[in-house]
Amino acid sequence: MKKLVFIILLFSSLLSFAEELIGKVIKVSDGDTITVLDSNNQKHKIRLKGIDAPESQQVYGDISTQSLSELVYDKEVLVTWDKKDKYYRILGKVIVDGRDANYVQLKKGLAWYYKQYEKDLSDEDKQKYSEAEEWARNYTEGLWADSKSIPPWEFRHKGKN
Repeated sequence: MKKLVFIILLFSSLLSFAEELIGKVIKVSDGDTITVLDSNNQKHKIRLKGIDAPESQQVYGDISTQSLSELVYDKEVLVTWDKKDKYYRILGKVIVDGRDANYVQLKKGLAWYYKQYEKDLSDEDKQKYSEAEEWARNYTEGLWADSKSIPPWEFRHKGKN
């Protein structure tokens, strides 16, 4: 019996680790980063988890930013998250009007599925995001229409060298 109680308590503590943030999007920095203002007028920088959008200097960078802006700017969003990145940005799933903004960016072909960090995603989101990118590739949506598109992580690496 003690083991069962321990397992239930352990499981419930893991579930309670996920946090939620509700606020209004006041800035869209690029195709995968926004700033949310909460009800206490505190600003939170959010990095959309599981995706990596083109940098602003890349082809489709501005289009990706514009797409995310049209989707979330000046709207109330729900951000579910459980960790921050090395820049102290919240890594989260952004829900707007009942839609997963991370998924929408992938499906439009305006971001890559960031497989390097898929361990941070739920099994459901791993599958959903992977399928969204695959769909965009197959239908040559957005950046997939350009055979010379390179992932942002490679672009950033080239910039350092």
